[in-house]
Amino acid sequence: MTLRYSAEALRAFGTALLDAAGMDAEKSATVAEILVEGDLMGHNTHGLHLLAPYLTDLQKGELNPTGEPRVVADRPAALTWDANRLPGPWIVVKALDVAVERAAIYGTCTVAVRRSHHIACLAAYLKRVTDRGMVVMIQTSAPENQAVAPHGGRAGVLTPNPIAAGWPTAGDPVLIDVSMSITTNGMVGRLNKEKGRLPGAWLVDNQGIPTDDPAAMLAQPPGALLPLGGVEYGHKGYALGLLVEAMTQGLPGHGRADPIEGWTGELFIQVLDPACFSGRDAFTRQTEWMAQACRNTPPRAGFDRVRLPGEAGLARRRKALREGVELYPSIMPALEPWATQFTVTLPAPL
Repeated sequence: MTLRYSAEALRAFGTALLDAAGMDAEKSATVAEILVEGDLMGHNTHGLHLLAPYLTDLQKGELNPTGEPRVVADRPAALTWDANRLPGPWIVVKALDVAVERAAIYGTCTVAVRRSHHIACLAAYLKRVTDRGMVVMIQTSAPENQAVAPHGGRAGVLTPNPIAAGWPTAGDPVLIDVSMSITTNGMVGRLNKEKGRLPGAWLVDNQGIPTDDPAAMLAQPPGALLPLGGVEYGHKGYALGLLVEAMTQGLPGHGRADPIEGWTGELFIQVLDPACFSGRDAFTRQTEWMAQACRNTPPRAGFDRVRLPGEAGLARRRKALREGVELYPSIMPALEPWATQFTVTLPAPL
C-alpha cells in the first residue's frame, strides 16, 4: 500500500524534530523545507532520507545548530564564507538570498563557502531563483569522501561533485542537477542495504574491473564509482569533476588539503540577472526558442517525446502537492525512533 503525506505535514514534522534536537528555529524550518522539496521533485535519496543522519550528526556535535557564517572576504559581487559546519540547506538559502540581491545591482554575484555541513538536493534550490527571473548555478563537493575514481584509475579520489543550474524561459524553467559520476553514494548505499544491483556496471572493484555490485564499495580496499561517461568516456565526467573541486575548494580556500572534520559541503554559488545584460525579455526570447525547438524534435524509438531537464521533476512536484508526497519505504521507519526520542508526533498519511 502506497502511503502519501501532505508536504505541509512533512515540513512541520521535520521542523519539529530539528527544533527538538536543538537547532535554531529559522534553520530548522529551512532545512525541513529543502529536504521535503527534494522529495517533491523525486530525489528520494536526497530528501527526508537525509534527516535521520542529520539528526545523528547533531547529537554527535558534528553539525552546528546555531550561529552565523564568518565572512572571510566581501566584495560587491564576490563573497567567501566560513560556514562553521552550520546546516547546509540554511547556508545555501542564505547565500542565494544575498547573491540574488547583489546580482540585481551588479549583474552577477558569486558566493564561495567552506566548511558547510551537507547541503542536500541541489535541484531543490533552483526554482527559488528562476522564479525571480534570474540564472543560478550551484556546485558542491565533499572533501571527506573519496568515492569516485579518476578516469583510468581504480581507487576513489573525488566525490560525485554535482553541478546544478537553472534559468527561466517563457514557461517552466530549465533545471539541471547532474553528478559528475554515473551514480551517487546515496544510491549505492541504499542498494547495498537492499542487496540490490545497479542498473549497469557503474563501479569498478578494487582490481579495476567494472561491476554492478554495490558491495564492491565495502571491500578492503574499496572499489570506486566511475565518473560520468563510464569506462569509455569517463574522461568527460572526470574533467568536470576536477572543475567542481577547483570551484568549490580552491575558491573558498578549504578542501582536501585540510584535516577532515566530518560530513561536509564545500560550495560555489553564482547568480546572474539577465536584466543587467541584454534584458530579461531578450534572455527568455532565446531560452524559450531553444526550449520549443527541443520539445518539437521528433522522438526516437522508446521515447514518446523530448523533454527538457527539470520537466519531469516539476511535474512530480505539482502532482505531489496535489495528491501527497510518496516517501521511499525506508524513510519513515528510520525517523520513527527520532520521533519517539523527541516526543514528536509522526505525520498522518493522507
